[in-house]
Amino acid sequence: MAQSSRVLLSALADEASFHLTAVEQFTALAALGLEYYSLRNIDVGKGVKNVMKLTMAEIQKLRHLEDEYGLNVASIASPIGKVKLVDKPDGTKNNYIPFKKYLAQDVARACELAHAFETKLIRGFSFYPPKNARPEDFLDEAADRIGQIAEACHRSDLTFGLEVEANLVGQTGELLAEIHRRVNHPGLVLVFDAANLTVQGFSTAEVYRQWEAMKPGLGWVHIKDYRKVKSTARGKHVEEDKLANFVPADIGAGGHDKILADLKTMLPSLSKKLERRGIPGVFLDLEPHVRGGGQFGGTSGPDGMGIALRGLCRLLDASKIAYHLRDFDDLLAARGL
Repeated sequence: MAQSSRVLLSALADEASFHLTAVEQFTALAALGLEYYSLRNIDVGKGVKNVMKLTMAEIQKLRHLEDEYGLNVASIASPIGKVKLVDKPDGTKNNYIPFKKYLAQDVARACELAHAFETKLIRGFSFYPPKNARPEDFLDEAADRIGQIAEACHRSDLTFGLEVEANLVGQTGELLAEIHRRVNHPGLVLVFDAANLTVQGFSTAEVYRQWEAMKPGLGWVHIKDYRKVKSTARGKHVEEDKLANFVPADIGAGGHDKILADLKTMLPSLSKKLERRGIPGVFLDLEPHVRGGGQFGGTSGPDGMGIALRGLCRLLDASKIAYHLRDFDDLLAARGL
């Protein structure tokens, strides 16, 4: 089947392990049949590190392990954009870094890592406004910075994916779409995540409305879901480390059945758009958090990741969207037979 008529399955690899060792992460994903993973937090032998902190020796070791386990990096799951937009105390622990320094050091480092791991995609975020401030009041400033990040990625032949998430300037699909419109840059795409909207109190119908807003800028999709939240959560600061009701995509309130059915109609044109930028296709990146999640990561375990993957596959089968998991032919090919 043509690549443009199917999705590519991936996962945030650290979610598939308990101890975050590289071998544990890669073993779980290979056993589940995945061929791609997104790199976030990992232990290559000297303790758990965020991808941004990896040394050259650790990168080389991971590349060798990737070959051994038959894995490729879908995206660098960086924390770019998860810092304060303005240097103002607001009761949070979020850091502020002067933007020129941030662009020259952190963004440049993310680009270096993308090249080192041979991926075209860097995941990032839309900056934190002051706690309880109106995010709409910070759209111009956020768009200016994100535009510079997108340009830096573009100059490096990479694409920056901006994920929708609570508490950020782009905390809703409409706000993220407005940032995308203002930036108007080929190096910027949007990353949809239903659970990151549901936890804010959006109903299933409202999550779909956010999906509709993001579609023109869509690059890929994070797959996680959440049980219904009372609407009183709407517009309030979300205590991310206290969220405890994440579920597989086929039983949550995010409405993935309708979203994936709509994605199916977009796949040919979206795949071609991404392939023109050197991206192999449309990724569905599992980030289930089924054992819990917080501001900078989550845990599912190997069993939880398996449950989440099977839930997603049931939805894809129902929507008649093609995907590939490793089979015996892949094993024979790996053996050179």
